Amino acid sequence: MSEEQTGSSQRGNRRQEILETLARILEEQPGERITTAGLARAVGVSEAALYRHFPSKGKMFEALIEFAEEAVFGLINRILEEHDDPADRCERIMGVLLGFAQRNPGITRVLLGEALVGEVERLRQRVDGFYDRLETRFKQILREGEGTGHLPVGSPATASANLLVSVAEGRMRQFLRSGFQRQPLEHWEQQWGLLAVALFPNRQ
Repeated sequence: MSEEQTGSSQRGNRRQEILETLARILEEQPGERITTAGLARAVGVSEAALYRHFPSKGKMFEALIEFAEEAVFGLINRILEEHDDPADRCERIMGVLLGFAQRNPGITRVLLGEALVGEVERLRQRVDGFYDRLETRFKQILREGEGTGHLPVGSPATASANLLVSVAEGRMRQFLRSGFQRQPLEHWEQQWGLLAVALFPNRQ
C-alpha cells in the first residue's frame, strides 16, 4: 500500500471513529447538547483535528443520516427484489426500520429530530426526506398490490402508507422516551398481525 493510500485509510478510519463516538454519546447522554469540544475529548483529538475531517458538527449529523439512509434503503431495495407479496414486503420493511432503530439508539435520536435542536434547518429537511422516501416506497408497494389483485381496487394507498410510517415513527419515539428501554420490536409480531388484517384484507 502506498503512503497516499495509507494516509487515506487512516483518514477514513478516523472519520469512522468520530462518527461512532458521536453515535455513542448520543446514546449514552440523551437530552444533553453535544459540543465539538466534548466530542474531540471523547475521540482523543483536538478540535482542530476534528474539523479536518468534518467542517462542522452539522456535517457529522448529516453523515449519520446518510449512514441510516444507505443501511435502511439498501435493505429495502433487496426486499423489493426478492419478494413480491405486498404484505410480506411491508412487514419486512417495517422490521428493517425498527431493527435499525433498535441497534442504533444514538442515530434514532437524530432520525427523530431530538438531537437536532438548535442545528441548521437543512438537517431537519434531510430527516423529513428520509420519511418521505419511506412513505413513497410503501405507497408504490400498495398501488402495485392493487394492480396484481393482492389488494382490493380502490384501496387507500396514500393513507395506508402514511399509517405505516406513523406507526414506525411512533415505535421509535417510544423507544427514545423510555430511555431506550422499550425496544422498537417489542410485541411487534402481534402488532403487525393487527395492522395486516386492516391493510391487507385479501390476504389469506
